[in-house]
Amino acid sequence: MNLRDLKYFVTLADERHFGRAAERAYCSQPTLSGQIRKLEREIGVTLFERTPRAVLLTTQGAVLLPLARRAVEQADAMVQLARSGRDPLAGDLRIGVIPTVGPYLLPAVLGDLKRRFPQMQVALLEDLTQHLLQRLDRNEIDCVLIATSEAAENRVMRPIADDPFLLALPSDHPMLRQEQIRQEQLEELPLLLLDEGHCLADQTLSACHRRRNDLLGVADVRAASLDTLVQLVAAGLGVTLVPTLAQRSVLAAGGIVLRPVSGTNSSRRITLVWRKSFPRPAAIEAFASVILSRLPAGLRPLGDVHGAEAAILQA
Repeated sequence: MNLRDLKYFVTLADERHFGRAAERAYCSQPTLSGQIRKLEREIGVTLFERTPRAVLLTTQGAVLLPLARRAVEQADAMVQLARSGRDPLAGDLRIGVIPTVGPYLLPAVLGDLKRRFPQMQVALLEDLTQHLLQRLDRNEIDCVLIATSEAAENRVMRPIADDPFLLALPSDHPMLRQEQIRQEQLEELPLLLLDEGHCLADQTLSACHRRRNDLLGVADVRAASLDTLVQLVAAGLGVTLVPTLAQRSVLAAGGIVLRPVSGTNSSRRITLVWRKSFPRPAAIEAFASVILSRLPAGLRPLGDVHGAEAAILQA
């Protein structure tokens, strides 16, 4: 048994498809299949049930998978710890981010990160919160920047900032006479949402004290991106909530006016999350310090950039 075979085992268990697993493992499909069979012979159990339509974990495979995943993660941690002994900020940092944060925050942050820590090599993945957290737990990425509190025993949560919601209205809407919108006024407006799976959709419903079933009669819109959603608002199909983080981009699109919203649940919390077992916390703190130094106006920071930098020096 070797570490490479355990990585193949974990990858195939995650993908449940030989073609996708081989692509992710950077090997041919016959090589992957042969190494899995070799591992099964060595340990004396069948790990996968192979059918024409699916690859399924056997009962024994499901029992052994957490052990294999832990072995792979610990081996990766050994490599990273060895590198951090030379420089904790050197090496790869694999970052996951949700679509309603990444485009509006990371361009400036990553540029600054590269200038300040040129020895750090950043890889970026944009996806929905649920998928990112799954990848984080599987050691496919090192940290995620999300807008929900997804606590777990194996994760560290670092609040970054509170991001207030703004009501996006078409430029001819009668509510533009108000400088601020009361939360109870949101309960009857024709509300447009992002598609299910986007945490911003659920947060918008919560802030407006609404449920999806309440939106009957509103245009059946399930936009995949915030940019598309605000264009539909500009066209007069309804209204929506947007985070302050995105206000510059929203206003640049034209045809939209933004108003602040008062009341509870009128903001979202941006949080940086990583595994407790991640061996280079100084790299995460470096990333956090740059985020805090580049927050746009209107967001409420929940950390001190100088405190984050001090943590880097102490690591």
